[in-house]
Parts: sequence; structure tokens; C-alpha cells
Amino acid sequence: MHSQIKLGRIFGIEIGLHYSWIVIALLIVFSLAGHFRETNPQWGDSVVLITAIVTGVLFFAALIAHELAHSLVAQSRGLPVKSITLFALGGVSQIEKEAPDAKTEFWIAIVGPLTSFVIGAVLLLLSSALGWTSMATPGTPILAMMVWLGYINVALAIFNLVPGYPLDGGRVLRAIVWWITKDAVRSARIAARVGQTVALFFIVVGVFRLFSGAGFAGLWIAIIGWFLLDAAGASYAQVELNERLRGVKVGDIMARDSPTVEGRTNLQTFIDEFLLRTGRRCFIVVENDNLAGIITAHEVKGIEPAIRPYKTVSDAMRPIDQLRTVTANTPVADVLETMGREDLNQLPVVSDGRLEGVISRGQVLRYLQTRMELHV
Repeated sequence: MHSQIKLGRIFGIEIGLHYSWIVIALLIVFSLAGHFRETNPQWGDSVVLITAIVTGVLFFAALIAHELAHSLVAQSRGLPVKSITLFALGGVSQIEKEAPDAKTEFWIAIVGPLTSFVIGAVLLLLSSALGWTSMATPGTPILAMMVWLGYINVALAIFNLVPGYPLDGGRVLRAIVWWITKDAVRSARIAARVGQTVALFFIVVGVFRLFSGAGFAGLWIAIIGWFLLDAAGASYAQVELNERLRGVKVGDIMARDSPTVEGRTNLQTFIDEFLLRTGRRCFIVVENDNLAGIITAHEVKGIEPAIRPYKTVSDAMRPIDQLRTVTANTPVADVLETMGREDLNQLPVVSDGRLEGVISRGQVLRYLQTRMELHV
């Protein structure tokens, strides 16, 4: 999940929004406005709207705190965190490596719900100290905000502890199974299967409630179930993929006959004579017999067609100092993780400053297809 709107950085972690967040943000604000108008009809429209907007903003701030807790624990355990993205169904921390042991997995997973629960409990206790009781309707905007945020954060903590992988509760389940069995792969499989079961339960309940008159509430439960089913399935597929690639190194499947092109070659000539005629999509750029960079159709697309005849390959290439490189001994599973994280299709394989070849998604896919055909 990548963010399209950047908000800034906290503790070096990029905070951003996915476009889908805008939709849910508007729905929450309008829903809150209706709630506050119904429970406090004496408030004016401007008070209702401002209270709803501020409450919505604070809710998303609490979501960031939830995800930030995951990220900070991951960082403290030596796992790099690239970003936090808020989207329609909550937030996600992009932790760039898997937890190395069950203990790390457990604490990274549990700290998010704990953070939400603490936020919710503190807000409800403060509301109580200010005179609110559970049987009374909050009479002021501040109390109304605190009570709603208190309840929603406690509910968020409880929901996230549902053992539906990849929810936090599913990761907690995986950590416990991992600790008991000492088998990371088996624990991930079990957690993913439990997650799929929980997701199907959500879908059935949601559809039943939808046709029982619950309306949007039932539909929303079904949508959450569908998302969990998809995410659990993807998690299971990732586990199986990593298992098939266990022990496979880049040097085992990389292309060693990497095609090269001179940096001074005219860009339009490169398109006509290299990209279109050969069918290859990735070329190594050399200048004075030295590795200078890499050029693919992706880099070419960044140059306006009208000016391509006046540019060279060097003008369009991705320079070597901007490239992520790997060695022949790098595990292929790590390479796929890097490609997915940085949206790359191929990586140069370099050893002691010398180009040995190129590893691409296509080569990995062909390797996996061959293994499936041979049932190995």
C-alpha cells in the first residue's frame, strides 16, 4: 500500500495518505455530524460541523499513533520502517523486513492495539473526571469528542485483536504458534488459514445483516471481510513463494548475457533498434567501457516523444549511483521483497564493481513456473 499524499515525517518515518482515505474521511465526518446533531439538537450547524471535523482529524491522529507504535517497536528491534500509510480501512506500516523471531513478531503486533486501548481508556477516564457518566449524553463538544474517541479507540483495539491474519491479532496468533512450534513457516500458514476463516465469517455475517435491514453497517462488515480474505490469501501465497525460493540465490537464475548500449546512443535510435527490434526491455548503459547505469522502457516513458530524437540514452538512463544493486549470493526472496518495495522490475547484479548480470521479475516467474511443472 503506497501513499499518494505525503504529510511529512515523524521519527524519520514518512507519513502519507492513500486516495481511498479521502472517501472514508468524508464518510466519517458526515456520519459524526449526523450523530452529534441527533444527540445534541440544541447545537447549531456550525458547532456540529466543526466538532465532527475536529473529531475526525483526531481519530486519524489516533490511527497514526497506533501505526507509529508498531513502527517504533520494529525500529527498536533493528527492522527498518519506510512509511506509514492511512487508507480506507485504517493504516499500514511498511516494515521492510520480516521479524526474525517470535518474540519480535509478538511485540510489534501487540503494541498497536495496546496503544489504541490506552488512548481510549485515558479519554474515557478524563471524560468521567469532567462529569460525564456512561448513562448520560455528553452535553459539550469537547466531552462529545472525548467520549466518541474513547469508545472508538477501545473498539479499534478489540477489533485488531481478532485473530484474522494480517490483523494485529493474527500476527499475535502467528507469534504464539511460532514460539510453540519453533517453525516460522508453519506458524504463518496456520495464521493465514485462520485469517481466511475469520474473513469468511465476516462476509457471511455482513451479507446476512445487509439483507436483514442493517443497511450500510452490514455492507461495511462484508467489505472488511472481503479485504481480510484478500489480504490473508496474499499472505499465504507469500509464505508459499518464500518457501519455494528458500536457498535459491540470484546467481542461480540471473541472466548473464545482459545486453548493453552505449550512453551516447541517440534515444530514438535506441527505441527503434534496441527496444522494439529485440523485444528486450532492460539494457545496461556503458560509457567508456564502464558501467554507467540502466535503461528500460520505464525510463524512456519519462521523456516526451517530441524531444526523444534530441536526447541520448545517458540523458534518460537511471545512473548507477541511483540504482539498488545485488550480488550473486543475495537470496532471491530478498530481491523480490526489494523489487516490490521500490517498484522495480529488474536489478543489476554487481560484484567488486563489475557487472555480472541482471535479475528480473520475469526470470523469477519462469523459475517458479518450471518448478511447478516439474513438481519440485
